[in-house]
Amino acid sequence: MPTFDDEIMANIEKSVAEIPHPSQAPGTNLYGSTKIFPDYQAEGGESYFTLVHGIPHESSVSFVAVLQATRALRKGYESAIYFYGPGALACMDTRGFPTTGDVAFPGNQNMNDSIKTFIGEGGTVFCCRFGMALHGCREEDLIEGVIPAHPLDVQDAVIHYARKGAIINSTYNL
Repeated sequence: MPTFDDEIMANIEKSVAEIPHPSQAPGTNLYGSTKIFPDYQAEGGESYFTLVHGIPHESSVSFVAVLQATRALRKGYESAIYFYGPGALACMDTRGFPTTGDVAFPGNQNMNDSIKTFIGEGGTVFCCRFGMALHGCREEDLIEGVIPAHPLDVQDAVIHYARKGAIINSTYNL
């Protein structure tokens, strides 16, 4: 710790002592666990469609959307995700530092790993070619199993899933 005068050191000690740490022991429940709604499962070929227009690592919105789509898949829904705009960046399998696939910081590969899990469990992933082009991404850099799609497919995919009666989760962040 840097050298401080007596007054600053006394204030540091007072500040640290104001609230005991840890305030709660590890494992302490801070929140209740009552689930309000039933744990719905898919019925007869129901679909769940997710749109992602968000930059990976800049917000949890995109990551949570993938987790929600995976949960729907596990509940028996035909589940698909369509990444467009800056969301296309999430589909790149060239993430990593210093080399592709390396974990540059904790959580660096969360999106990639989650998309791979989603595809591996039977989910469908589309990635807008225009979104890719806007960010200089190449089709050969897509995560294996991601389907490159025409920009006009964004709207028609929404229409397709709406006509099927799908639950549509549209996430968007700037």
